[in-house]
Amino acid sequence: MTTTGEDHAGNPPPGAGPWWWGRLRSAVLDVGLGVASALECGAEGVRFARDAGIPVAVGVVFGVLAGSVLVLRRRWPIAVVLVSIAVMPAQMGFLMGIVGLYTLAASELPRRIIASLAGMSFVGMLIVTFVWVRQDVARGNLTFGDWVIPFASGTTAIGLTAPPLLLGLYVGARRRLMESLRERADSLERELQLLAERAEERAEWARGEERTRIAREMHDVVAHRVSLMVVHAAALQAVARKDPEKAVKNAALVGDMGRQALTELREMLGVLRSAGGGERERAVVPLAAVGVAAAAAADRGRSGGDEGAGEGPCLSELDELIGQSAAAGMVVDLSVEGESRSYAPEVEQTAFRVVQEALTNVHKHAAGAKTYVRLAHRVSEIAMQVENEPPPELSSASSARLPSGGNGLVGMKERVVALGGVFVSGPTDAGGFRVSAVIPAV
Repeated sequence: MTTTGEDHAGNPPPGAGPWWWGRLRSAVLDVGLGVASALECGAEGVRFARDAGIPVAVGVVFGVLAGSVLVLRRRWPIAVVLVSIAVMPAQMGFLMGIVGLYTLAASELPRRIIASLAGMSFVGMLIVTFVWVRQDVARGNLTFGDWVIPFASGTTAIGLTAPPLLLGLYVGARRRLMESLRERADSLERELQLLAERAEERAEWARGEERTRIAREMHDVVAHRVSLMVVHAAALQAVARKDPEKAVKNAALVGDMGRQALTELREMLGVLRSAGGGERERAVVPLAAVGVAAAAAADRGRSGGDEGAGEGPCLSELDELIGQSAAAGMVVDLSVEGESRSYAPEVEQTAFRVVQEALTNVHKHAAGAKTYVRLAHRVSEIAMQVENEPPPELSSASSARLPSGGNGLVGMKERVVALGGVFVSGPTDAGGFRVSAVIPAV
């Protein structure tokens, strides 16, 4: 903690002033006070030399040296007060005593030391004044009664001791308070800076999480339908000449899915381009809004834009999802164990997305392979598994050559783990691939 007040009894803080002074103006002030005290004590040394019967020059030099000690008041305030007490009997050092007491009281020294030195100064001034007044009364310089001796000595001692002592205590306490407030302000500023840095880190983390969510939502929204479109297009190319009716049917399916995909993309791009209209037309769009819009677009596209959509996909729509894959030429076997019931929206949405992405991966990597979808309703959890057999030899369907970004399995695992579930995926011994997930029902 920084030393406050005018004490600097220890090592003072470094500054622009010379030696032990922290500032240049402090040095100028102390030197000025030292010169004034030296002049005062030097002048009073003439009378002291006459009364003591010593040469005047000796008395003047003694007074100048004693008064010059005041220059050291910030460095050694105790020494200044002791010297002022020592020269009191010589009737000199009044300025040094007053300033020394003030500096001592304003310092960081223990209160017992301040009280002891202040008491010594008071007693010394009381005794010296008592002797002076008594001598004046005895010489006839004062015509008052004997009562003036204790009164004058007491009031003089109090007047020369109490004001500088009280003022020093007040200034020291005020400076310590200001230093404490300054330290608290600095500490608060550091805490606020730390909180701002942490908030920035949390914001950056949230932005990263939201980007991941947007990518996952857009992947779920678009990849499935686009994959089916590519599969239908490949099948259309293969049967265009052999079976015109089937080609027309596949073309219609491709058109419907393309329109749905375009609608969903427009929904997300609309959120990215606009912040809601009006005065915030140019405002930055929160990433969360894009993620929500992506999910909502998937819901509206899947439900055909019906009112009330937007709560997210649910397990009751698995039949429709499997029907779309079957229409693309995939053989899908769905089996459900346990009593079907409703779950929390996020649980049903995650379960639906896992099955959807697993089917999409079968279209991409094992076109034409038979796929088994198993759903188990348990007491406290719901389990799902999508397993496909090894893909057949290269066929017309496999010529679609669907690209893969490698994000499907990552997105499924993130969704399941976020709900406290378990996700496992990998190839089977038979040469196929299996995706399994268990999600807590609560």
